[in-house]
Amino acid sequence: MIKKLIVPVFLFFTLISFAQQGTSSPYSFYGIGDVKFKGTAENRAMGGLTIYSDSIHLNFQNPASYSNLKLTTFSLGGTYLTTNLSTNSQSEKARRTAMDYLAVGLPLGKLGVGFGLMPYSSVGYNIQSTVAATATNPQEIKQYTGSGGINKVFLGLGYALSKKLSVGIDYSYNFGKIQTYSFRFIEGLQYGSREKNLSDVSGGTLTAGINYTTPINKKLNGFASLTYSPDSKLSSSNSRNIATIQYSSTGAEILVQPSDIDVANTTLTIPSKLAVGFGVGQNKKWMLGTEITFQKSSAMGNRFNDINDVNYENSTRFSLGGFYIPNYNSFSKYYEKITYRAGLRYENTGLIVNTTSIKDYAITGGLGLPLIGVFSNINIGIEYGQRGTTSAGLVQENYTNITIGLSLNDKWFQKRRFY
Repeated sequence: MIKKLIVPVFLFFTLISFAQQGTSSPYSFYGIGDVKFKGTAENRAMGGLTIYSDSIHLNFQNPASYSNLKLTTFSLGGTYLTTNLSTNSQSEKARRTAMDYLAVGLPLGKLGVGFGLMPYSSVGYNIQSTVAATATNPQEIKQYTGSGGINKVFLGLGYALSKKLSVGIDYSYNFGKIQTYSFRFIEGLQYGSREKNLSDVSGGTLTAGINYTTPINKKLNGFASLTYSPDSKLSSSNSRNIATIQYSSTGAEILVQPSDIDVANTTLTIPSKLAVGFGVGQNKKWMLGTEITFQKSSAMGNRFNDINDVNYENSTRFSLGGFYIPNYNSFSKYYEKITYRAGLRYENTGLIVNTTSIKDYAITGGLGLPLIGVFSNINIGIEYGQRGTTSAGLVQENYTNITIGLSLNDKWFQKRRFY
């Protein structure tokens, strides 16, 4: 079943990943956009916690986890996003639907392999500001829009050095286009101005990971996880076009005197990142853990170097979460086999706008629903949080994200025996 699904779904997802607009955040204007991927549906339901690995779920954040797979795993996830954007004077609501990941994990003895495709960052905003007319100046209208983002394909390997210790490495190739527009119209003038910026971004990244599991007593196990990604560079090929515009009676945009402007290509830095986590739990029963992630975000920059009022600082993210399964082996009561997940997340994003640090925090929860008769499952998560602030002329985002992940499991590479 899984083999028949993989090729058409990969092709379908490839088309969607280029076309979708997975954010409505004005903060996606900066850097490479809004970094979207925060783990699978299972991870996100536990506050983004990634320290736990099992035999039937993929954990993309730590490649060492692939060595724990016992079944071939096909994983697909998507999110429905609802965001309320507020300033001191007004508010708007935005909705988006986005694919989060598509991947396959293969168990090969002590070696595990994972590969797939996912959006890495997304740009998507539509902002209009109006400067009221005064005695000396007419009304001025400014509009800003952006779209696009960066996708990544990845290949990861995990190897079990022992029953307790696994190591892994992941290589990702990032690619995508980001397009932004700004418009300016002044009351009483026939023409307005339009600036179009286009960036073609590409480059590779590496991640190394370690997983360690050890018995504490007859029932409890201790878990530890460490991942590290060194600095990596993305090449951004940039272009800019400026034009005078007007609109026809049907609303179509008419360009007058378009002109290409020479702008420099830039090299963007994806900063180094270190994540360390610890947890304790009972096999197939419960787990509670915490994780802290440090990222040297102060090394980040913008695609164009002429953006004012923005800086970067090192970022930190704290995650606390876990899961509980009432009775993994229950035959008569389905609800006892459900995995119940919950968590908390707090993050200093590293972005500073108008001298104000942008923070992001959320509470999360979710369910893992097993499919009867097989090891496959559907994972549903909800994330309610807040990013930004209405102070300093900024935007506050109150968001609700509903994530659905599908994990299909099967046995491959086994010899058939006939009697």
